Amino acid sequence: MSDVAEAPAAETPFDQIGGAERVQAVVDAFYDLMDSDPAYARLRAIHAPDLTPMRASLAGFLTGWLGGPRDWFAARPGVCMMSLHRSMPIDAELARQWTDAMGRALDQVGVEAEMAQALREVFGRMSGNMTTR
Repeated sequence: MSDVAEAPAAETPFDQIGGAERVQAVVDAFYDLMDSDPAYARLRAIHAPDLTPMRASLAGFLTGWLGGPRDWFAARPGVCMMSLHRSMPIDAELARQWTDAMGRALDQVGVEAEMAQALREVFGRMSGNMTTR
C-alpha cells in the first residue's frame, strides 16, 4: 500500500451535468421544444419528420463532447460536427433558434446555472460558426 494518496479524478462537464440520463433529458427537451414551439418552426423545418435518429445522435455527440463515453466519435472517426452541417442553409436566425432552444432545454432539465450559462456561450459560438450567410 502506498503512502501517497491518489488525487480524485477531475469531474468532467458530463459528470457535472449528471451523466447520460441528464444529457438525454436535455436532448429530449430540446427536440420537444423544437417540435412543439412555433418559435422554432424554421429550425424544425430543416430536420426530418422523425427526430428519433437525431435524438440518439445528438445525445451521443454531447455525451462524448462533454467528457463522457466517446462512442459517437468512435463510430464516426474523423467526423467533424461543423462539416456535418456545412451543406445546411444555416443563417443567423437558425443559429439563434438552435441556441435558444438548447438554452431552454438546459433550464427545463435543471442543469446547474453556472454550467448552463457556460454551455449557452459555447453553443452560441458553435452555432454562429455554422452559419453560411
